[in-house]
Amino acid sequence: MDALTNMDKPHMAATGAAPAQADLSIAPPEPKTSELKPSELKTLEPETLEPKPSELKTLEPMPPEAGLAMPVQSLSRFDEAGQRKNSAPRLASTPVLTRLAVFGGAFALTLYGANEMYGVINVGAITTLKVALLVLFVLNFSWIAIAFTSGIVGFAWLLFARAAAPEIPTQLGKRTAVAMPIYNEAPSRVFAAVQAMIEDVGTSGLGACFDWFFLSDTTNPDVWIAEERAFLAMRARIGASARVFYRHRPKNTARKAGNIADFVTRWGGAYEHLVVLDADSLMTGRSILCLAAAMEADPDSGIIQTLPLIINRNTFFARLQQFAARIYGPVIASGLAIWSGRDGNYWGHNAIIRTRAFADHCGLPDLRGRPPFGGHILSHDFVEAALMRRAGYAVYMLPTLGGSFEESPPSLIDLAARDRRWCQGNLQHIRVLQAKGLKLATRQHFATGIMGYVASPFWMMQLIVGIVLVFQSAYVRPEYFTDEFRLFPAWPVFDAERALQLFGVTMAVLLAPKFFGILVALFDGATRRACGGGFRLLVSALLEIVMSALLAPVMMVIQTGSVMQILLGRDTGWNPQRRDDGSIPFMSIVRRHRSHVALGFLALAAGLIVSPSLAAWMSPTIAGLVLAIFLSWTSGMLSIGMALKRMGLLLTPDETTQPEIARRSNALADKLAAEGRDEEDALAAIHADPAFRAMHEAFLPPAPARKRGVIDPDRAVAEAKLNDSADIADAVAWLKPRERMVVLHDRALIDFLARLPAAPAPQ
Repeated sequence: MDALTNMDKPHMAATGAAPAQADLSIAPPEPKTSELKPSELKTLEPETLEPKPSELKTLEPMPPEAGLAMPVQSLSRFDEAGQRKNSAPRLASTPVLTRLAVFGGAFALTLYGANEMYGVINVGAITTLKVALLVLFVLNFSWIAIAFTSGIVGFAWLLFARAAAPEIPTQLGKRTAVAMPIYNEAPSRVFAAVQAMIEDVGTSGLGACFDWFFLSDTTNPDVWIAEERAFLAMRARIGASARVFYRHRPKNTARKAGNIADFVTRWGGAYEHLVVLDADSLMTGRSILCLAAAMEADPDSGIIQTLPLIINRNTFFARLQQFAARIYGPVIASGLAIWSGRDGNYWGHNAIIRTRAFADHCGLPDLRGRPPFGGHILSHDFVEAALMRRAGYAVYMLPTLGGSFEESPPSLIDLAARDRRWCQGNLQHIRVLQAKGLKLATRQHFATGIMGYVASPFWMMQLIVGIVLVFQSAYVRPEYFTDEFRLFPAWPVFDAERALQLFGVTMAVLLAPKFFGILVALFDGATRRACGGGFRLLVSALLEIVMSALLAPVMMVIQTGSVMQILLGRDTGWNPQRRDDGSIPFMSIVRRHRSHVALGFLALAAGLIVSPSLAAWMSPTIAGLVLAIFLSWTSGMLSIGMALKRMGLLLTPDETTQPEIARRSNALADKLAAEGRDEEDALAAIHADPAFRAMHEAFLPPAPARKRGVIDPDRAVAEAKLNDSADIADAVAWLKPRERMVVLHDRALIDFLARLPAAPAPQ
């Protein structure tokens, strides 16, 4: 939630142009089959006709293959002599002075903090615990010092040197694919978002330069069939000119990275550029066009990243994230973009990639060993940026381009579930950090991502060591008879006044990037007014800071647990994110946070027993843990978020004046969801609609030859259950998800399913 702890994942927003043809009609009037020409078949809703076998070729879901080789890259070997030379040297400048300011300033600030902490503990004897406290403090303080100095650079750049927004290009010379990987997502939402983007790009007159792809890794059979129906309906809505395609992988090998690699190696050769989206992404036509133009104008660019801002969320927690990303994110992201220069990072979505360079240099190896540290690379985006930069291509960000959006988890528990996967992916980078040939700035990106998670156990250890030291001074009998003769015992004494001053400095350094963001918003009249005015902006910022302070210890404990689980060898898996605004059952929240509450009460009791002043010093941490259940429960409540919205709090410019593309996408999504096909049973849909069933079979890849004597247990069980089914209702009731997937991939079993009688009407 806190933008300070996610330096490599900030956000931003802007508005888009309204599509000229924006209307909410979902399907054209149903034509008569006799009036249709074969070339018109692709524009039809699936229920409007039953195609002949000779006509199915016009319904191909993907264009002809034009693959690129994507060799696996080595992390242990790299020949720098083969590194690509710049085609446009005038663009290849390194921000040396900015990096000196950021890292030199952070180093100086860390030295100051270390000296002050040494002064705090250098009263009486220096013990092992005091040294441990000093080391942990320096590690943690250096982490926030870099965020502070980078924030200063971003703050200054936004106020005094911000570049003008690029103009929309009037022509493009290259073809670009726009790909949205999807994994068990609600089809109504993702297909609505892509249609809105297609329409917005189309208003520029450059729509012919773009092809649009849904790359499905969906494993839920009902969602898969709903995706196919949504795809066919979308082609019908857009019309004969639609360049929109759909591919479903039977196995989601290597997850999202494997999904994109599969596209590149089969169709990437037809496209100079590839815009990669996430399932919750939304980009204006202007943003997509400007990315394509920027890549055409810079022959050395390999990846150009935008800054996504959070929109469309209304729970209390999501609105806090939305506000923080909009107000603080640009400062942090701008600082990161300025000091990174052309050695930037990639966040895996809302970015454009040079396709052939990606294929040549970004084939990911599997890490030796088993998960969580071995196997497929989870946080593939950082590694792809590192390999692209190693090969000699530039990777950079356009932090003020605008028009790039995403959504946030609706509650603290949802954030923690996603964060667990990110934690494993970033800790995997420990094994990538020393790869041959990487740029120094690239290694810093890896270190930042790793530190974003190990900082939590470091902070916890620092708290524990501090508590032990206070407990020791209060209760442990001093040792008079040590190896070295002393006239007086070695009490663990601290300089309390200096400790208080250092605490103030630490909090100022920690919160400064937030204050920079508030100042930028206050100075920008349009942003200030869109956030409800200066007073409401300040109240909103205060609310966000207080809630961040209360939630921080909960996230500290959660992330510490995640790190420990990963170190103990527990793999996270890959579950789809929950993206709606619904709440989580209260008892689930209690089970998730009861250990945090117990830890909070334990810390309170220990603090009161040892010293009331210690309890007071730890009160923010204790309060967050004790209130963990209440905070998590309220975080997912839509009612609180909407009440704050009505009060004009936590407002962002992108909801005060909602981008036209967001309005169009949301309206389409609501209309499509109301049709109810997202929830339809896959087997029943296939059985009831012969036309759609024929199309589904045409979309399936050729069946692999079965080896004699090799029996697939799931297929055997599915066939037996179909054989025993008296009607379609039995098949729907008996077939489990894995068996359903087998049936839906097998033409023979689909035919078996289709011949089952319909369920008798209820009496």
